[in-house]
Amino acid sequence: MNDAFKNQIACNKPLTRNSAAGNSPVLLFATLIAVLFFLTGNSTYAETAASADDFLNSIGVNSSINSRGETVEDTIKCAKYLGVRWFRIGRGGNVPDLLEIQKQTGVRFCTGLGSGGADIAKLINDGKQLAAAGALLAFEGNNEPNNWGVKYQGEAGGQRNSWLPVAKLQRDLYSAVKGDPVLKIYPVWSLSEGGAQTDNAGLQFLTIPSGAGTLMPEGTKFADYANCHNYIGHPTWPKLHDNQAWIAADPTSACKVDGLYGNYGKTWMKKFQGYSEAELLKLPRVTTEAGRLILKGDTTEEQQAKLNLDFYLAQFKRGWSYTAIYLLRDRSDEGGNQQWGFYRADYTLRKAALYLHNLTAILADTGSIPTPGQLNYSIPNQPATVHDLLLQKSDGKFELVVWNERFALGGSDDVTVNLGGDYATVKIYDPTTGTEAVKILNNVNLVALSLSDHPVIIEILSDK
Repeated sequence: MNDAFKNQIACNKPLTRNSAAGNSPVLLFATLIAVLFFLTGNSTYAETAASADDFLNSIGVNSSINSRGETVEDTIKCAKYLGVRWFRIGRGGNVPDLLEIQKQTGVRFCTGLGSGGADIAKLINDGKQLAAAGALLAFEGNNEPNNWGVKYQGEAGGQRNSWLPVAKLQRDLYSAVKGDPVLKIYPVWSLSEGGAQTDNAGLQFLTIPSGAGTLMPEGTKFADYANCHNYIGHPTWPKLHDNQAWIAADPTSACKVDGLYGNYGKTWMKKFQGYSEAELLKLPRVTTEAGRLILKGDTTEEQQAKLNLDFYLAQFKRGWSYTAIYLLRDRSDEGGNQQWGFYRADYTLRKAALYLHNLTAILADTGSIPTPGQLNYSIPNQPATVHDLLLQKSDGKFELVVWNERFALGGSDDVTVNLGGDYATVKIYDPTTGTEAVKILNNVNLVALSLSDHPVIIEILSDK
């Protein structure tokens, strides 16, 4: 997405309580159980937690690392402070610098062909060096070929040209990674903005199914994960809306941002058919760009910071494996609106950096719990803008994250969380105020909350 289109995005959808998206039979069973509970007047049921470490692993950010005014030293400081687990770096990068950052912070990198790149050999070579150091997360196809064309094997592709050269490049990238004995275990993420195909090359699929009628032959393998730039807003629906982040993460046609459906369901440019909505719910997916621009009369620094937190949570809850927000630091080498960053161009932090630091510090964990437990909690009369995500740390503590997305007119909702049993100690955290508990409760089975537009965390010891 270019800067003209990074001027905010949004969409709307009625909400349901659900576990992480992508489990259609499980989702149907859970829905049936919920209906039965409703009919019997009992809304409490066992929810299986996700690993807090897995959620933290999903949190990424876009960065140029050591160019466009960014420096390795400052990138290291930012990574440590934010608690992010991975960087999306676009085309290549200076491998020694990346290895130094990984050594000092533990972050991994998604490396790709970038904007207009076609050098698969270099990408494979860089990937091998990163993999050897434990610094590689994934490979990515081209960045937005609708904005930056590709020349591959002597043919121009993308933009308003045929997208066949782009598809052949993506096919060959996948083949090169999976054909390498070391790199074959690493996932390949698709290119972004495949919904802009001018002809039906088939990039709306990870593997082209039989009978798809695409220009590339059926069985062609492009990627392991669908890749989107589902920014938290869209020019066709300006200003802020309730459920802004939740809706941007919606994998179905109800999403009005540039999301999964418009790139892998029915392409937004030419309406080529891809996956069904039921298939989209199960489709492995990542976001390599998203965010919200601070813009006078539209979005304040405070709102941007809260939207970023809500978005990371909504994405994980709705089945996105990895999410990178644009941008670590405001660009200092180009014009236009440059208020996307967690940091300003001089590396002074914005509230977005502060709030993310607080969230990752509160949820910090040293490892994934092998078998997450269950909690019989419920939120009676849960408002449509209130969402929840149950996490568990490796020490057994439950971290129940509850957030509201009232952005259109502001305001708040008073809710009561039924914990499903008595607990000796319950702590309440608010990442917009700090990393220490704002309230400690003893011997309780209910927690009363007043929620507006950001998450709070209810920490519950597993032992009653």
